[in-house]
Amino acid sequence: MPRQAVALRVRLAVCDRPGLEDAAVIAWPAAGRRLIAGLIAVALVSLLTSAVTAKQAAAEAAAPHWEPGLRSYVVISERGDAGPAKRAVLSHGGSVFAAYPEIGVVVAHATGENFASAVRQAPGVQQAGATRTSDVPKQAYAPGIPPRPPQQTPFGPEPRTWNMTQIGAGKSPSSGSRDVLVGVLDTGVDGEHAELDDAFDASESASCAYGTLDRRDGAWRDTDSHGTHTAGTIAAARDGAGVVGVAPGVRIASVRLAEEPSGLFFPENAICAFMFAAHQGFDVTNNSYYVDPWQFLCRGNPDQAAIIEAVRRAAGYAQRHGVLHVAAAGNSNYNLANKTTDSSSPDDSRPIPDRPLSSACIDVPSELPGVVTVSATGKEKRKASYSNYGAGIVDITAPGGDPGLQDKGVLSTVPGGRYLYKAGTSMATPHVTGVAALLASAYPEATPAQLRQRMAAQARDLPCPADDRCVGTAERNSFYGEGIVNAAAAAGLLRILR
Repeated sequence: MPRQAVALRVRLAVCDRPGLEDAAVIAWPAAGRRLIAGLIAVALVSLLTSAVTAKQAAAEAAAPHWEPGLRSYVVISERGDAGPAKRAVLSHGGSVFAAYPEIGVVVAHATGENFASAVRQAPGVQQAGATRTSDVPKQAYAPGIPPRPPQQTPFGPEPRTWNMTQIGAGKSPSSGSRDVLVGVLDTGVDGEHAELDDAFDASESASCAYGTLDRRDGAWRDTDSHGTHTAGTIAAARDGAGVVGVAPGVRIASVRLAEEPSGLFFPENAICAFMFAAHQGFDVTNNSYYVDPWQFLCRGNPDQAAIIEAVRRAAGYAQRHGVLHVAAAGNSNYNLANKTTDSSSPDDSRPIPDRPLSSACIDVPSELPGVVTVSATGKEKRKASYSNYGAGIVDITAPGGDPGLQDKGVLSTVPGGRYLYKAGTSMATPHVTGVAALLASAYPEATPAQLRQRMAAQARDLPCPADDRCVGTAERNSFYGEGIVNAAAAAGLLRILR
């Protein structure tokens, strides 16, 4: 309570008996008046001290802290006002772990099975839902800094790899602009790798693991190797050694989403990352993941519907601030346009066998509005055996590798100055991100939608193979979308325009 209110209550308490104030002034001598004044002052100090102590105790009780059984939630109110969501969280015994007033989203922590259902009934709350089926880990309240890996010297020479040949990368000396910033939303990035240290911008990097922003130096480091691998495909240096990226002239920033010890990418982490991308002025983000724990989120489930809406708002906010999102289609050899069942989710606890799906269930972030969704090819320009597909969902394709069937995978950087072959739509996506970065370099005033349109127009058509699952035309089909991403065309435009 404000100090003014405390003082007023003390004065009223002393003077609430009729005639007492007059008696204190008229009947008592000066010494007595001083004694009364002293007693009042002592009482006032005591009350003020008690009020401050009580306020501190209440604040400490309300402050977020870890305890067994703690779960994470998103609570959603009107855009531009997270107040109703915050009040609902606090009034139902939860704590506010992160808040994004711009999009009306609060990340809350609470115990108890009925928290979400109770909060949904609160005034001003539009949606609320659990983001996990497991407890929040202790590390959320005391996150460590990933260690700095010892570095090896890159080997040479710099071969022309099959994946870069497939998209026409390296045919032009144009390599992108340092004004373009690409966010790698992943397991982290080894920014000291000799192939990445020139492009890497630590000042624009952070961790969003556990759902809150961590700007400490090194919080963005790789906790695996996945993020460093995607970063190398985007922007590894053209230095005569190791590998070269699609756009070695741009800058890259790491936003770590992966938690420890699980390695999972929860919705609140993606929300934090998209908001950070908007605030830092990223031009493109690479999203080689789906938000855990649900491979597909279904709008008919109130928890999952809240996740979809919260992540959608964050991704949309970034798009309105000029950020183009590129995302992986997934590695289940699944028709995203005809979802039926899922037995892999939730992946943070016991998966549900044959969980029924419908058209109301989507992969996030790849099926969010405005996101460029990427399938994968192998060396022979066929759909990779694992790659998801879907008419009207896959926008474009790129090399992801198909080990044992078409190639050994995609060679790129991993922590410690090393290199490794990996395969997946995760590996295809950064090829597209790199091309988007080249286009952003050529057209610095272009909107995300315009970059998306230019990339689609430049893609090289790839017709359906003899496979009944592929539907559509050579210009656009369910396996390859608009076709293979075209780095040569993007770099050529950059050379002409700049």
